[in-house]
Amino acid sequence: MKHAQAKKYLFAIVAIVAAAQAGATDLVVRVSGLSSSSGEVGCALFKVADGFPMNPAGATQQWMTAAAKGVECRFAGIASGDYAVSVSHDLNGNRALDTNFFGVPTEAWGVSNNARPLMRVPAWKEAVFTVAEGKDLAIDIKVSK
Repeated sequence: MKHAQAKKYLFAIVAIVAAAQAGATDLVVRVSGLSSSSGEVGCALFKVADGFPMNPAGATQQWMTAAAKGVECRFAGIASGDYAVSVSHDLNGNRALDTNFFGVPTEAWGVSNNARPLMRVPAWKEAVFTVAEGKDLAIDIKVSK
C-alpha cells in the first residue's frame, strides 16, 4: 500500500470514530441522602417503561460502594431519547430493593425527577427525562425510605 493511500485510510478511520463519538452522550446520576456508607448504591437506567422502577432486569445497571457524602453513577455513550432512572441503597448485599409484607420499601430509594407519590410506586411519566444527542447530562436523585 502506498504512503498516500495509507494516509487516506487513516484519515477516514479517524473521521468515522470522531463522528461516532460526537453523538455520544454521558449521563451522570448523582445520588445523595444516603444514611450511611454501608452497602452499595444501585443505579438502573431504563430506556422503556417496562419494569420501571422496581424490576431493573431490562435496564442498564451499575453498583457503587455507598458513601455517606453520596455517589455518582456514570452511563457513557447514551443515545438520544427518553429515559428514567431508579436508585436504591442496598444495605444487605442482595442487590435488590427490599420491601415489607405490604410492598413498602425498607431500604432507601429514589427515581429521576425525584418523583415520590404517596401510597404508590412512581410512574414512568413522572420520572422520564430526555437525553439530547451530544449533550452530557447530570441529574440529582435524593434517596429516602
